[in-house]
Amino acid sequence: MIVLSHLTKDYTDDEHALNGVSLTIPDGDIFGIIGMSGAGKSTLVRCVNLLEHPTSGTIEVDGQNIEELSGQALRDYRHHMAMIFQNFGLLSQRTTLQNVCFPYLAANNKITDADREEAKGFLERVGLADKVDSYPAQLSGGQKQRVAIARALACHPKYILCDEATSALDPASTASVLKLLNEINQENGITILVITHSMEVVEKICKHVAVLVKGKVVEEGSVKDVFANPQHHETRRLLGKEQWVD
Repeated sequence: MIVLSHLTKDYTDDEHALNGVSLTIPDGDIFGIIGMSGAGKSTLVRCVNLLEHPTSGTIEVDGQNIEELSGQALRDYRHHMAMIFQNFGLLSQRTTLQNVCFPYLAANNKITDADREEAKGFLERVGLADKVDSYPAQLSGGQKQRVAIARALACHPKYILCDEATSALDPASTASVLKLLNEINQENGITILVITHSMEVVEKICKHVAVLVKGKVVEEGSVKDVFANPQHHETRRLLGKEQWVD
């Protein structure tokens, strides 16, 4: 379980990316964080994996204050908190298999035959068994994101953080990737945090959602309840139930 308590992130005295964010993300959930550009979504996810440190507040993961981690404990934490990015984050000069094997190299400074076989299994799991020797330039956007998902699975994660993971994909590829993530959640029990600006993505995959506006959570609840009866005007705007006014 991930528990964020009164989280703030200030870049300058006048720039407050996060302003008192408190959220609880249950184990096994698919939890959406939605908001427009500049809402603080990416800053939030970067704080959760400690790529950035919050200015104040706490982040507890499985009861551990993660800011107390250092050295190998911090590296292990990040290893099992897998990331999937909008731009895929693949190494262009490496094959799909080599990309999926990268977490083994990062964790152990080597890649064993057993690692390679496991990585092939992950590629098969995401429907790319025939692309083992392909390079990223030879893949479609949807296929690249499937490689990124296979690489995330190679981390043996308890959590997967998806930062606008489908924003660069066409509708068919988006639907396919969301279906795959949902299957991974159900079959492996992996908790997934979905950062997005798309209510359609939230509706298709998430169980719970929080709406972020200017670094603050303005609404939170089950996707069913929030979609059926949005309370905040920004939520209604995101749902297309209220006109935008400059």
